Amino acid sequence: MPKRIVPLSEVKIRTAKPEEKQITLFDGGGLFLLITPSGGKLWRFKYRFDGKEKLISLGTYPEISLADARQRRDEARQQIAHGIDPGAVRKAQKQAKTEETETFEVIAREWHTKFSPTWAKTHADGIMSRLERDILPWIGSHPISDIKAPELLTVIRRVESRGALESAHRVRTIAGQVFRYAVATGRAERDPAADLKGALPPKKVKHHAAIIDPKEISALLRAIDGYTGHLVVKCALRIAPLVFVRPGELRHAEWAEIDLEEATWNIPAGKMKMKEPHLVPLCQQAVEILKDLQPLTGSGRYVFPSARSFQRPMSENAILAALRRMGYAKEEMTGHGFRAMARTILDEVLQVRPDFIEHQLAHAVRDPNGRAYNRTAHLAERRKMMQKWADYLDGLKAGAKVIPIRRT
Repeated sequence: MPKRIVPLSEVKIRTAKPEEKQITLFDGGGLFLLITPSGGKLWRFKYRFDGKEKLISLGTYPEISLADARQRRDEARQQIAHGIDPGAVRKAQKQAKTEETETFEVIAREWHTKFSPTWAKTHADGIMSRLERDILPWIGSHPISDIKAPELLTVIRRVESRGALESAHRVRTIAGQVFRYAVATGRAERDPAADLKGALPPKKVKHHAAIIDPKEISALLRAIDGYTGHLVVKCALRIAPLVFVRPGELRHAEWAEIDLEEATWNIPAGKMKMKEPHLVPLCQQAVEILKDLQPLTGSGRYVFPSARSFQRPMSENAILAALRRMGYAKEEMTGHGFRAMARTILDEVLQVRPDFIEHQLAHAVRDPNGRAYNRTAHLAERRKMMQKWADYLDGLKAGAKVIPIRRT
């Protein structure tokens, strides 16, 4: 004859003390209270379904009272009587609740929070702006695992319809990054943005305006020498073609990064587009320009500080404004154009090895085994290249015979 179970009482539950091992207090009908050595009081319901013994949690005491626990047990027993597994029901309810909280917006903001510290602030702000303007209003509240390619395409088409094809491509890229993050963290099965490859017309490739004709370069260099604006801006203009870094890298240059004795400029990873540290060998001409500038700005942080405050770098428009003042329209030359100038002439006129050029441009360059070169790779050859380039520019400025660009 089965042992009769005496139902629990609130007093018995409240006064029960933990022991070294778990204590089980039965109430009947499969309901029992588990008391852990740490003092936790956990409601459990044991039952059989399809011939298998199963166990589910009904909450903790005192949050769930004895009466509440009995009601939950009775509801579970009714489900069993109707051929329903209460454990499966609870699992489905938990999954539905998880899907409700794991919307595209939740995942997108989590992704942005995780990776934005490694981006430039303007880039991070731009991505969030596109998310909030072009994506989240339409699919932000949808469970990310439910979003399919046609639904995402509708969002992207809405951007394209404004005549913003490049923005539409950027929105697709951002959405794809969020989906891939969701896949990697187990919240989605695949990236539907990948299925939209070819769904948009190709975007037009924009090249930064640059002067690459040697005769026009010589005129530009003489115009820079004759520039009558602020001395800091003039020095930045003079050194820009000699180092051909990105404009943001140039204006954020700090004296602590520059070693005039070793003639090197060590740019930290945080300032680089590819987030890898970069080493710029300084030619003799660049060192002389920096030595001339050092008495003026050397006591501060930035090599090229703002005209209004030495605590801030030079404005991003300073170089552009100076070029316009010298008579160069935005369709002719930009601060970024010094990179294209160096790349073209070094390759087609001075015939320098392309990998030396690409490495100095801080582009991704791989060795024969597919590994990225470190920042000191080919340093001796790159130092010779930088000096050869500076001497070539001096020759152009002085009116030396111009070697035409080779054309294939």
